Order: sequence, then structure tokens, then C-alpha cells
Amino acid sequence: MWRVQVVGIKVHANEGGVTQTRGGLSWVILPAGYLGSSFWGMVLILASTNVLSAMIAAGCFIAALLIVLCLAKNWTLRGLCIGFIIFIGGIWALQIQTEVRMLRYVILFIGVMNSLFSVYDIYDDLISRRVNTSDAEKFAELCPCCCAGPFWGVLWGMISFAFLFGAMYLGLALLS
Repeated sequence: MWRVQVVGIKVHANEGGVTQTRGGLSWVILPAGYLGSSFWGMVLILASTNVLSAMIAAGCFIAALLIVLCLAKNWTLRGLCIGFIIFIGGIWALQIQTEVRMLRYVILFIGVMNSLFSVYDIYDDLISRRVNTSDAEKFAELCPCCCAGPFWGVLWGMISFAFLFGAMYLGLALLS
């Protein structure tokens, strides 16, 4: 059994961050930040097609933020968590208490922005500038083939686009 121990999560004000782990499968962990963000964006886009699923997604999002808030080791990440918890909780309360029905649109917006930022981040971090410490470069070191880091960045970008366009297609199909 593979065990992954998260040693620390840090988010920096300059949009950077680092997660330190011990154990696990590196070839799964390295692309997980980029592709995981795109995957969860896809899930939020699909959840926005229904009021009940949007409320469930908002509740899961708040629960995840509370977990990260407990694990956070710096104030930038804590501030982001608290801000999003207040924002999503407020929109959810408006959804329940008033005639304002905007939770679906907020969840859709967060999902689309998550997916688009994942694509941008892959391009910025892995394709446009070559950094020897990037996840793609580390992945290229692990892979037995002769592909360089930018190859993995392009591949991960294509997968991220597939998640985004797949979510758009399925979302439109669910709405019709």
C-alpha cells in the first residue's frame, strides 16, 4: 500500500506554493496540482447545472476549505480560506433565505475560473519558461522515455483543456 504523508502546504502571496510530501507515487503526485485543479473545476462546472448539486458542491467546498484552514501554516492561505468560506456561506444563506438564486452561477464561475487558471498556470509554469525545479521537469526525470519537461507541460495542458471542454459539453447536455 502506498502511503502519502503531507508534511506541509504553503501558499505564497506571489501566486506560488509548495506541498511537501513523504512517500507515495511521484508520477501521480507531480501532475496532481495542475490536473487536480482542472478536474475539480470540471466537477464544479457540472455541479452548477442543478440547484441541489450546486448546494452540495458549495457544502463540500466549504468543508474542504475548513480542512485546509486547519492545516494551513501561513496567514496568506488562512486568509484565503476564511474569505472564501464567508463568501460561499453568504451566497448559500442568500439562496436559502431569500429569492436570490445565484449559488449556481457562483459555483459555475469558480469552476470555470479554476479550469482556466489551471490551463494558464500550466502554460506559465511549464511551457513558457523553463524551470529546472518545475513539476514537469521532475516528472521528465522520473519518466523512462526521453521526453523533456515542456512535453509534459503541453500534454498536461491538453488534458486540462479536455476537462474544460468536456465539462462544457456535458453541462450543456444536462441543461437541455
